[in-house]
Amino acid sequence: MSDQAFVRIEMLPEKKPPASTVGMIGWLRENLFSGWLNTVLTIISMGFIWYILSGVLPWVFQSVWNANSLNECREIMNETWGSTHGHACWGVVRERWLQLLYGFYPENLYWRVNLALVLTLLALTPLLFAERAPRQLWYVTAVYPFLMPWLLWGGSIWGTLMIAAGVGIGYLAFRLLAPIAGSLISVIASAVLPIIWWMFLAGSAAGVVDAVLPMGIETVESRQFGGFMLAILLGIAAIGCSLPIGIILALGRQSDLFIVKTLCVGFIEFIRGVPLITLLFVASLLLNLFLPVGTNFDIILRVMIMMTLFAAAYMAEVIRGGLAALPKGQYEGADSLGLNYWQAQRLIIMPQALKISIPGIVSTFIGIFKDTTLVSIIGLFDVIGLAGAIRADTAWNGIYWELFAFIAFLFFVVCFSMSRYSMYLERKLHTGH
Repeated sequence: MSDQAFVRIEMLPEKKPPASTVGMIGWLRENLFSGWLNTVLTIISMGFIWYILSGVLPWVFQSVWNANSLNECREIMNETWGSTHGHACWGVVRERWLQLLYGFYPENLYWRVNLALVLTLLALTPLLFAERAPRQLWYVTAVYPFLMPWLLWGGSIWGTLMIAAGVGIGYLAFRLLAPIAGSLISVIASAVLPIIWWMFLAGSAAGVVDAVLPMGIETVESRQFGGFMLAILLGIAAIGCSLPIGIILALGRQSDLFIVKTLCVGFIEFIRGVPLITLLFVASLLLNLFLPVGTNFDIILRVMIMMTLFAAAYMAEVIRGGLAALPKGQYEGADSLGLNYWQAQRLIIMPQALKISIPGIVSTFIGIFKDTTLVSIIGLFDVIGLAGAIRADTAWNGIYWELFAFIAFLFFVVCFSMSRYSMYLERKLHTGH
């Protein structure tokens, strides 16, 4: 008998995979046409999408841009398409887009708003992309909280510098008292001393210096703020301040100190149990009743404070969920390394809790940014309020969808950007692994 080999001793040449399993055809077959039910659902969905697009696309692209009133828009539509149905009148956006973006801000000072927006992007770059951003941009991030309000409101530069000096006083108090009096006393002093400086001394000091060496730019009153610029301003303030306050509230709620825990729980539950619109009415109408007679508390600043506190209460619960999700071994590991409470939170606990909480944090950010439209109810002319004012004009009385489609596009760009960055950050940090 002759021996037969049952194992192949030479390599076969590689073959290309079937065309139906790779590329676009393979993707379609796997995701859209993998079975008869999936195929039927795909066809029905495509029909529904076609039905929607067949009405939306002509409305968007077969539209009028060069009209100065709604009646002129309708005349052009009748002459061009023989009907006004299914065609948009984007002339209102072409004519009023600057007002929708800047409100009643002086036209000759638009450059200050644009510069503030550029500084916002530069200041956020080191925070969002720390490993790629040049080190010099951290200086922009440091001065941005003081420079941006001065650019928008104007006035003397010395008031802004005195506010910055308050932050410096708090930092010095913490550094000098920490080795002597302990961390708790130094933290309290670093918070109390700047408040005393800002409330009783900063204004007088700024007035004295300004009288000797006046330096400043043209003042813009808060009633001139409006449009999408106001939404961006309120959103930045609420988002930027609510995260650190939320972290403190979350830690306070888990504290073993009875008074601290009670105060944090009471604040969080009260704020979460009250609608934001109620807090805005309190900021607009009632807050001045509790202040000394003649006190001029800027309405936008009041709204910023209320929106920040509202967002901070929800942020605290999101972060508390991240803290609760950490295994007990992480806390025990920090104790075994000999770290004190603040070192353990800064180096071990809080980074992991924030990583777990990324989806909830960004959802809260997006929600509070969209809630900025509620300020139109208390008389501030944000982009929604301006849309109502534009529709009240006789030239554009009756127009509706075009204005709100433009507003929706503006909010979509910002909210979608935050959502995509959240997904990028989750992939980068491998959240959930």
